[in-house]
Amino acid sequence: MPGTGLAVSSRGQQSWAIRDHPSCLAPGKRPRLTPNPCFGEVPGKWIMPFGTPGGDQQIQANVQVLLSHLVFGMSLQDANEAPRLITHSHPDSFAPHAASPGGLTIEGRVAEPVTNALAERGHQVERLADWTHGVAGVCAVRKDMTTGEIQGGADPRRMSRSMGV
Repeated sequence: MPGTGLAVSSRGQQSWAIRDHPSCLAPGKRPRLTPNPCFGEVPGKWIMPFGTPGGDQQIQANVQVLLSHLVFGMSLQDANEAPRLITHSHPDSFAPHAASPGGLTIEGRVAEPVTNALAERGHQVERLADWTHGVAGVCAVRKDMTTGEIQGGADPRRMSRSMGV
């Protein structure tokens, strides 16, 4: 917007219109934004750039894929294809910043005894379709620095692919 010092962006709605709120719109503020491309590395062993579109789901999906790969030993592709859950307990980054304390959306491939156990613990569980666009779409590449092997993973929930050349 010429003459104002402001750049128009849909991410501007991630600021709050409440004076004194930590994320209020004000000069010099660095707003919390949802885009968060990631880069994992164990120096000399491996490097792994990864990320996803998807608003507040980005961080949650990235962490789930990272843990599935590094902690549970899944390939990047299997980690991407694993069922996901998304919490809605925090205020949404986008206006009107709704929150649903205890709210979880979970893909339908998660076993019913698991979702029932979460509900028994006080979560408000909403089952989604088996595969849904709304839980982000992570893509990742990992290069083994000692062998040169490259592994990729692309999320089938969105139009993404992983291939070697």
